[in-house]
Amino acid sequence: MLKPSSSKISQEERYIAIRNVTLLAIFLDIVLIIFQVIAGIIGHSQALIAEALHTFSDLISSGITLIAAKYSTQPPDLRHPYGHARFETLATVAVGGLLLLTTAGLLIDAQRRLFDPALLLTPTRITIIVAILSIVVQESLYHYTISIAKRVRSPMLRANAWHHRSDAISAVVALIGVVGSMLGFLWLDILATIVIAIMIGYVGLSLSLPAINELVDTGLPKEELIEIEEIIKSVKGVRSLHQLRTRKMGINILVDIHILVDPRISVSEGHKISTAVRTRLIAEIPEITEVLVHIDVKNDDIAKTISKLPSRDEITARLQQHWQSLEVAGAIEQITLHYLSGQLTIDIYLALTLVQDFKEAQLLSQRFTD
Repeated sequence: MLKPSSSKISQEERYIAIRNVTLLAIFLDIVLIIFQVIAGIIGHSQALIAEALHTFSDLISSGITLIAAKYSTQPPDLRHPYGHARFETLATVAVGGLLLLTTAGLLIDAQRRLFDPALLLTPTRITIIVAILSIVVQESLYHYTISIAKRVRSPMLRANAWHHRSDAISAVVALIGVVGSMLGFLWLDILATIVIAIMIGYVGLSLSLPAINELVDTGLPKEELIEIEEIIKSVKGVRSLHQLRTRKMGINILVDIHILVDPRISVSEGHKISTAVRTRLIAEIPEITEVLVHIDVKNDDIAKTISKLPSRDEITARLQQHWQSLEVAGAIEQITLHYLSGQLTIDIYLALTLVQDFKEAQLLSQRFTD
């Protein structure tokens, strides 16, 4: 279900919020990596070194987030008329891919160590301290980042927040592996590494797949389409709708829709109805930033039959040829054409001063019709 937000923030405010929380994450990740690598080497813990790699991928993720945030919040330009929101999507795919590569590397190394007992080492107490520190820092980063992500409605920042949460959980797994190894179960450290790798891979897939769907213009889920349809149908003047198409660009939603209106209203009234549809959608669903409304007077399958009918130039030329014997033909003020149900209806507008009474008007009308 699409939910309207209570307030909108500017692109500049959004960028500043994402930048600040990401810079904080980068600083803390660098500190953690230093401690984790040193403790992992000195303390003989493969799981803690794996956790350092996880944190390093988090660092790169934050760097990509920082760059993408700068470019994705830029306004539309000539080369990018719909804006730059998909820089954020591309960044999310990159982060997911990086996590999957990290997973592969960890699993390969864990398999090598698991089947070679000579490579198994007993961790020391320093690894416990660093593992606990990692849990506290990453869980704190998760809560802070997810709160900012919700405020600025950023899927990319939300993904980064869950990256911090996965770091915290993997640090817990690393801690269990370290303690188990210290108690004599040396294989627990490697098992913890494998579990961490699987967790990293899961996060990588959960980030990449939705972003890839967005890049190939996958539409919104059915329940969200139903919500959009209900909003459109609530606009006065809309008889029906079809060919509803949607796609996403970052947090933004783009909508294309065909609406059916009364076939005899003016072009300007039809435009007014389409403007009302666009305004209503954007007002009720803030994520919708662009709506293209096509006005139809009949179902498109029926409307195809009018394509064989002549154009205005052809019609008016032929009418003037048939009406040249009528002395009042030169006084026609306006000719309106209605292409409906495979047929053509013509409205002719004349000044009232050309007739004296209703009966004379009927006779004149009949002469034109004949």
